[in-house]
Amino acid sequence: MTNVLKEGETMVSISDLARDLGLTTRTLRYWEEVGIVESVERQDGANRGYTPYYVRRIKFIIKLKELGLTIKEMQDLYAAYGDAKQTEKMIPRLIEILDLHVAKVDEKMAQLASLRQDIVGYRQKMMKQFALSNEKEQ
Repeated sequence: MTNVLKEGETMVSISDLARDLGLTTRTLRYWEEVGIVESVERQDGANRGYTPYYVRRIKFIIKLKELGLTIKEMQDLYAAYGDAKQTEKMIPRLIEILDLHVAKVDEKMAQLASLRQDIVGYRQKMMKQFALSNEKEQ
């Protein structure tokens, strides 16, 4: 079971983990609320704790967030991962999501390249008009 500490492992508190990963405790709590992160089951009133397994999962979530995945997409991945905690069931869905993100990035890059061309063209036009107006004044 993944929420049981193995020999030599230590549990990390939510505040220590948030600090170490550059997150807020609210972010970790929110991720738990929306079902993309888990913590060790707690006794009444006890603080959340994270085993090394959960810390690795949170680092994975951070990487997915950096890649632009939405909370909904992460929830879908977590559902694909399933109760059996089988990574091989999640990987095909992750590849689909990443392919969609690559297509979106390619589209944005094409739009930005087009915008750049428009800006450069307009700048050149303005430079010519400015040069012509300066010649007329002289």
